[in-house]
Amino acid sequence: MKPLAHLIAAAAIAVPMPFHAVAADRRFPDWPCVQVRVPEISIAAVWTGQPLDDVRNTWRNEPRISDLVARLAARRTPLEEAKQGTVDFIRGGDGDRQERAKVLFAGLFETLNQERLDVINGLERLTRKQREFASRIESDAARLRELQVRPDSDQKEIAELTNQVNWETRIFEERRKSVRFACEVPVIIEQRLFALGRVAQQALE
Repeated sequence: MKPLAHLIAAAAIAVPMPFHAVAADRRFPDWPCVQVRVPEISIAAVWTGQPLDDVRNTWRNEPRISDLVARLAARRTPLEEAKQGTVDFIRGGDGDRQERAKVLFAGLFETLNQERLDVINGLERLTRKQREFASRIESDAARLRELQVRPDSDQKEIAELTNQVNWETRIFEERRKSVRFACEVPVIIEQRLFALGRVAQQALE
């Protein structure tokens, strides 16, 4: 069992290293993604229409618009469907198209920007939890090494601790893989917001 235990211990000790190495910016040590950490999207990057300051909260006060914003912002809604919904709202009905575009996009911008920030904060919370988890794995692995070199060690305890370190390491690796996929989510949200902003402005032409 000794070689197996040493292998497990070595793997456990190595686990935290990639998690620290991928930080793109040393100012944000908890940021686990290779993508640059940009907490908020600049409205100028996704909207070139008239200023939205005068309609920032209007969409919240109109259930029809707030429901539409929620549907169009949701990633489960296909992007092409969301684009069409944006055009239909802006061009449908009477009244000022420019005003409808502004109100709708104000809601989309606030909703998606906040959703993106929530994802970023969630990734950083997971980084901190992973760091704590890695420390626990290292501690368990160190205990396993101690038991391996002691001639009077309880073999049952060794077996149980080996299984525990194996299980903890597996969980850590699965979480790390999920982080790699989650790192794409802020980019996807930003791309969605940009696409809906562009189609909203095109609907005014």
